[in-house]
Amino acid sequence: MRNKTKKIQIINEKVMIATIDIGMTKNTGYWRYNNISIKPFEFANNADGFKRFWQKIWTAKIINRADNVIIGFEPTGSYEQPLIHYLINKPVKLVQINPTHTKRVKELNDNSPLKTDKKDPEVIADIIQLGHYLSLVVPKGSSAQLRNLVNSRESTIKNRTMSINRLHRSVYMIFPEFLEVMKTVSSKSSMYLLKHYSTPFDIINLGLESLACCLRKTSRGRFSIEHAERLYNAANNSVGIKEGVDSIVMGIQQIIKEISLFNDFINEIETKMNHYLKEIPESQYILSIKGIGEVTTAGIIGEVGDFNDFHNQRAIIKLAGLNLYEVSSGDQKGIRHISKRGRSLLRKILFFASLNVVRKNGIMHEYYHRLIDNGMIKKKALIAVSRKLLKLIFSLARKKRYYIHNYEMKSVA
Repeated sequence: MRNKTKKIQIINEKVMIATIDIGMTKNTGYWRYNNISIKPFEFANNADGFKRFWQKIWTAKIINRADNVIIGFEPTGSYEQPLIHYLINKPVKLVQINPTHTKRVKELNDNSPLKTDKKDPEVIADIIQLGHYLSLVVPKGSSAQLRNLVNSRESTIKNRTMSINRLHRSVYMIFPEFLEVMKTVSSKSSMYLLKHYSTPFDIINLGLESLACCLRKTSRGRFSIEHAERLYNAANNSVGIKEGVDSIVMGIQQIIKEISLFNDFINEIETKMNHYLKEIPESQYILSIKGIGEVTTAGIIGEVGDFNDFHNQRAIIKLAGLNLYEVSSGDQKGIRHISKRGRSLLRKILFFASLNVVRKNGIMHEYYHRLIDNGMIKKKALIAVSRKLLKLIFSLARKKRYYIHNYEMKSVA
């Protein structure tokens, strides 16, 4: 509440509010100052359009003698990025609006679900005036590189998962028993077998002895002769389809190539991550936490940017969408939930990091089990651990201290 009051105080009679509804090829701009405003205007989402928008805003500021300018917009993913980087070094404050707020305020204003590009900028200005805006986090330098690498890694993992699912379906058609023996199609042993011996007929022709040798070698001794016998017998009694097999095998070979390329690219990304982490001093303090590795650290820094941009722990918790809320009425007390209105990828990274730190001998193992013993369900307990972990990371990065066991922190020599 104190933070919201400060935001409202910033929006005074000497501040001009400019807003943008962002599109792929064209944007809609708008500004208001006290009781003065203009009709929303369109400008192209390119260099000439940016200059036109900036000239209109800056000219209006000078004519109306405004002290400051706040420019707000709804995040759209990628379309706003060139404009943000054009405006980031201008003498203005950039803020962003939650799209949920825009929808609600829009219907509140005119009791209509009508959505138009010319209506949105005015609604965004209303929301900013109410103090419901978020500060814009724009990573720079190595942090910007990490954000892009983390996003690339996420999208590559999603594509790899889609390819693995396609491979699973194709294998099931011609050799369903393979999945019963090998359990997964994405392990090194499975990928090798499917690449060189895709069908039950290929397995039979290979022979039991050669199959056992192949499995033992590719699994580094994990698969015994019993596994080879089970797979060989499964091939002899397979109920897989017999028609059109060659075309399915061709598809399997292509999918395996795709998965290998995805794996190589992920390894390349992680190598780059390690390179850029070394250029960011805060990374060493985060990596000092047991259970937090390079990929997690890169993801957190990429999403947060500069930790010094946040005044307190509440601000960074809100960025992650881990701030709590409840809906209560009269004597009925509501259940507390997280808002989920921050950066979803940061929440995901923290959630998976929490799985590591609550393991046996993990730094938050006792805290997690204390929550479970007090009746909290596992998922909510992990979210509580995520909140606590982010606060710890924030403190270490801001104070430039290494983590040591039992929450003690050692100052940099």
